[in-house]
Amino acid sequence: MEDQRPAEPVRLTQYSHGAGCGCKIAPAVLESILKSELGTLEIPQLLVGYGSRDDAAVFDIGDGRALISTTDFFSPIVDDAFDFGRIAATNALSDVYAMGGRPLMAVAILGWPIEKLGPDLAQRVVEGGRKACHDAGIPLAGGHSIDAPEPFFGLAVTGEVATANIKRNDTAKAGDLLYLTKPLGVGILSTAQKRGKLRAGDAHIARDLMCRLNTVGQALGNLTTVSALTDVTGFGLAGHLLEMCKGSGLSASIEFNKVPILPEARIYLAEGYYPDGALRNWKSYATRITGAGDMERMFLLSDPQTSGGLLIAVAPEGRNEVEQLLTKHGLDAACIGRMERTDVEPSIRVS
Repeated sequence: MEDQRPAEPVRLTQYSHGAGCGCKIAPAVLESILKSELGTLEIPQLLVGYGSRDDAAVFDIGDGRALISTTDFFSPIVDDAFDFGRIAATNALSDVYAMGGRPLMAVAILGWPIEKLGPDLAQRVVEGGRKACHDAGIPLAGGHSIDAPEPFFGLAVTGEVATANIKRNDTAKAGDLLYLTKPLGVGILSTAQKRGKLRAGDAHIARDLMCRLNTVGQALGNLTTVSALTDVTGFGLAGHLLEMCKGSGLSASIEFNKVPILPEARIYLAEGYYPDGALRNWKSYATRITGAGDMERMFLLSDPQTSGGLLIAVAPEGRNEVEQLLTKHGLDAACIGRMERTDVEPSIRVS
């Protein structure tokens, strides 16, 4: 029988309806899916579970130590198979760093349309995942694969953290300063690529950013002045900051001109390239955001990030220490806003 698989080069983004963390189900829809009359089984050792919508689950194993468990996977956000695997793995590893921990090992999750794309490309995807794990200093220890109508890849990661160093997304305090370690705009550039409009000279920008590990999260876990920590992924900066606000019972104010943004993202946005996920995000939480009514602010703040940066809430007295740590890791140390007390529903004010 004649092989019907497409000849190389293959544009992986054309084989999925979504891209990267833009595949996430919208926050409002997810809320309805996660409703349950059973709730979470109460186990004292489960220190962080489903209830806080945090980045990973954390289980106390005694002696001042805890295990971190997380899983994350998505469909292609870039066309190159190796880069796709590396980005997906880096994104999954980020959940451990966002809890202040360090990864120990990972197992792969692979869905692949074998008849359409064949096993060779799948091997390159897994190899990219293996490279990310190698960069993080851990083994890719196994995994599971299925024949699926659309390609997807990711990891289930096990990590560890000292119980005293666990960082959650719902423990911010009024007056905390906010930092973001990667610029926004990945979703916009990825949309331009999916539509075949990304200029050749811009092809590396989002890829390189998404492949950068959030290892600084482990170091941030050692700082007592870091009140809360999360990573910015499919719900965009606004969505993940609102989760922090809601969990902490606070509101937030951010200065838009201090938020790091890829310059190229502004260009492609002006040309009309924005992900559908940004619109879904905005519709889910627009009523809780003020000062972001123009198109640029709306789409950039709700832009779904894949393997995005860490959002850090730090006490004012820890500002210098955190900024020095971020600078040491080669990261932008700009403060983008602060957490504030509120007498009404938690919200975000953009100035």
